[in-house]
Amino acid sequence: MFHPGDMVVYGATGVCRVEEVAKPNLTGTDRNKQYYVLSPLHQDGVIYTPVDNEKVPMRPVISAEEAEALIDLIPSIQADACRAPTLQALAQHYQSAMRSSDCRDLVEMVKSIYAKRRQVESQKRRLGMIDERYMKQAERLLYGELSIALGIPFDEVQNYIVRRVDQGVPAGSMNA
Repeated sequence: MFHPGDMVVYGATGVCRVEEVAKPNLTGTDRNKQYYVLSPLHQDGVIYTPVDNEKVPMRPVISAEEAEALIDLIPSIQADACRAPTLQALAQHYQSAMRSSDCRDLVEMVKSIYAKRRQVESQKRRLGMIDERYMKQAERLLYGELSIALGIPFDEVQNYIVRRVDQGVPAGSMNA
C-alpha cells in the first residue's frame, strides 16, 4: 500500500504524488472502499483510484540507481523502426508498450520512433502523426519518471541522457 507523499507511476498518466488514502464522498465512488487521491506531476487534475484497482497499473517510481543503470543501457538497447500494415495496428503496437509502464520498453519505443524518423527524413518525408503522438507520450512518461528518480528538472532530463550517453559516463559519476 502506498502512503501520502509517495511518488508512483499511474498507468499512462505518469508520475503522481499520493496526496491521501481516503474514502471520498463523491458521486460514482464506492463509499466503502479506500481510494488513493493522486496529483499528477506533469499535468493538471486529481485522480481518485481504488486502492485495489487492478485495471490501471500503479507502481513506485524507480530508484536513482535503477535510473542510472537504465541510462547506461541505452546504447545497447536495439530498436528497429516499427512498420505496421495499418495505422490502427501501429497505434496498438505503441499502446501495448505504453501499457507495460516499464522504462526499458519506453526507451525501446522512443529509440524505435527516432530510427523511423531518421529513415523518413532521409527520404525527404515527415514522420507520421501516430508516431509523433506516441513518441511525445513515451518521452513524457520516461522523462517524468527519470526526473523524479534523479532529482533533476523534467526539462533537463533529455540533455542529461544525451550527455551521459555521448560521454559514456558511468552511473553515479555525473552531477545532476
